[in-house]
Amino acid sequence: MLLLILILLTFSYAMFEGGFVSWFLFYSFLPFAIYGIALSFYPLNELEITRILPKNEFNAGEKLKVTVNLKRVNAFPLFFLLIEDHVNEPLKSAQQRITKALILPGMKKEFSYEYIIDQLPRGEHFFHSFTLKIGDPLGLFEKEKTFDQEGKIIVYPAYTELFYQLFENQFDQGLTASRERVQRDTSMAVGVRAYQPGDRFSWINWKASAKRNELMTREFEQRQSHDVIVLMDCAPDKSFEAVVSFTASLVRAVLKKGAQTGLVTYSKDRAYFPINGGEGHLRQLFYHLAKIEAKSLKSFEKVIETEGLFIQQSVSFLLVTAQLTKPLLEKASFLGQRKGSITLFLIKGHKETASDNERSLISIASARGIRITMVNEGEQRSAFSEVGF
Repeated sequence: MLLLILILLTFSYAMFEGGFVSWFLFYSFLPFAIYGIALSFYPLNELEITRILPKNEFNAGEKLKVTVNLKRVNAFPLFFLLIEDHVNEPLKSAQQRITKALILPGMKKEFSYEYIIDQLPRGEHFFHSFTLKIGDPLGLFEKEKTFDQEGKIIVYPAYTELFYQLFENQFDQGLTASRERVQRDTSMAVGVRAYQPGDRFSWINWKASAKRNELMTREFEQRQSHDVIVLMDCAPDKSFEAVVSFTASLVRAVLKKGAQTGLVTYSKDRAYFPINGGEGHLRQLFYHLAKIEAKSLKSFEKVIETEGLFIQQSVSFLLVTAQLTKPLLEKASFLGQRKGSITLFLIKGHKETASDNERSLISIASARGIRITMVNEGEQRSAFSEVGF
């Protein structure tokens, strides 16, 4: 309507005024008006949009390059095309380059653009839709349409290769040795002894039996099982991302050494992953840690008190938190006396030191048999350098 009114106004001005200037204005405006009218009939539905992601799984801090391809059937000249990729809020706040792009396609039938998110934040992120806008050179007419194009990526927490020593050349010196479950490693014979009722037939050493003229059985190295339960504090804290990152590094290091581990978190709800091992269990834990949020409704000492009632066997507990308090220390001490060894990892910011109160609590914890290791953000590799289990 606006274009038609402007055409009529310029034509009326030329008719009544006459002269070169009035007709020049009319004929100069006429191509823009005709293009605007033609643009109003251009179907945006013919555009085909494709979002290309290099992969669907990333680690926090990685770079993501998204390519958006557009195809169309007609070669209608487009002066400009403004396109925006709608993503969820964490990606919007993380990206340094906006997902909106201005393209000058002209008469091209295929064109594309790219945008880069330099550091991906941890979490499950969604791509929702595209918004396309076209218009004429004078800005008198614009046309807009939204295309649904969903996508999803999962960004696992960043992890560090820890110098994790599960064994120190002896089976009973494992990092997380349980006090109850003992088994024999039949691949390592350390000697022979006289046969005892209950010994397996396959354990008999026939050569030694022939020499001594009595049945002798091989003596095997005994080792203890290595079961670990990791409890992660989900209370809101500035170092929460460092807590998640260290927890991911910790469970990965334990599982890569062939031990078994479980994980307990309290965010909006309680999440419990029983003691298990293997690559599938590691992926399950990483997927949970990718989505975890600092929205705990219970204090960490309450979590420890509650979990102590659920867990029956004696295991080694690894606690990961960014806040050290006296009630937490008391609950951890009580749990260690009843269930197994306790090690607490206190996560601090980069080059951050312990406060006077925390130093005092660390001394008290040491007297009660609780080992506390302070880990600074970005220095996770040294977490086990001074820990002797």
